[in-house]
Amino acid sequence: MRAIEQPLRLECISVASYRDQTSPCAKPQVYLPDLDVKGAHVLLVDDIIDTGTTLAKVVATLKASACASLRTCVLLDKPSRRKTSIQPDFFGFEIPDALVVGYGLDFAERYRNLLHVAVLERP
Repeated sequence: MRAIEQPLRLECISVASYRDQTSPCAKPQVYLPDLDVKGAHVLLVDDIIDTGTTLAKVVATLKASACASLRTCVLLDKPSRRKTSIQPDFFGFEIPDALVVGYGLDFAERYRNLLHVAVLERP
């Protein structure tokens, strides 16, 4: 965000997709604030794309809001786990099928505070 020189508006969307599991649930819940994106150019930023179910649900929700354009960006991409046809427009790193935590990524709401991304042994 610091590199974007144009005026922008930051909004946060809450999505419940993992809960205390290591795999995302089949029907993620999307919680939008009073978000008005009609006619706006939207960049949706997420931490990781795994099966693609969550990203696909959020993209569909935002597209229904009549935004002018919508692009997606994720830090981590796990293509081997994809269950949908959605692909991020931009990604930082492609990773293998591993449970990763840290730098904001969690398992059961723990490990977000790590200053790095690490592989967690599956419980």
